[in-house]
Amino acid sequence: MRAGVSANAVTVAALLLSVAQGLWIALRPGEALPLLLLPLTLFVRMALNAIDGIMAKEHGQASVTGAVLNELSDVLADAALYLPFALVPGVNPALVVLVVVAGIVAEMTGALGPMVKASRRYDGPFGKSDRAFALGLLAVLLGLGLAPGLWTSVYLGILLALSALTVINRARRIVAEAAS
Repeated sequence: MRAGVSANAVTVAALLLSVAQGLWIALRPGEALPLLLLPLTLFVRMALNAIDGIMAKEHGQASVTGAVLNELSDVLADAALYLPFALVPGVNPALVVLVVVAGIVAEMTGALGPMVKASRRYDGPFGKSDRAFALGLLAVLLGLGLAPGLWTSVYLGILLALSALTVINRARRIVAEAAS
């Protein structure tokens, strides 16, 4: 690249941004500003994720290292951004952890396709962008002062169920594609 920036550097930048935002929420879990700015961070992260993919494909920077870095950084960034919700007073920490773990399992399930001669699967209903929207919305609602309670547990329970359905859909489609 003329600017000297590699696709992998963009991937790492997105991960570092996510870790910084997650740390901010974790260190200030009762404050509104870190939660209210989460959607902006999610937007920038998604933009960087798109840019690194474009750079890799269009500028001949695709590599095995980049593919591994991309998959790992996605799940690490999700964990860094979403686990701090467990520290927000009144939010059920066990449900937060389960939602994050289910999201990681969903992404790793999708990544299993190439191992069995199938494609990388992005089937839903609750992929990376959907999680970003749902947890960004949760952050905004909490940041605006909506008190956590039963509604947050129900909301997180729905996200957990959607993640489980995503794992099932991706696994079924990988198996079907590999069998054909």
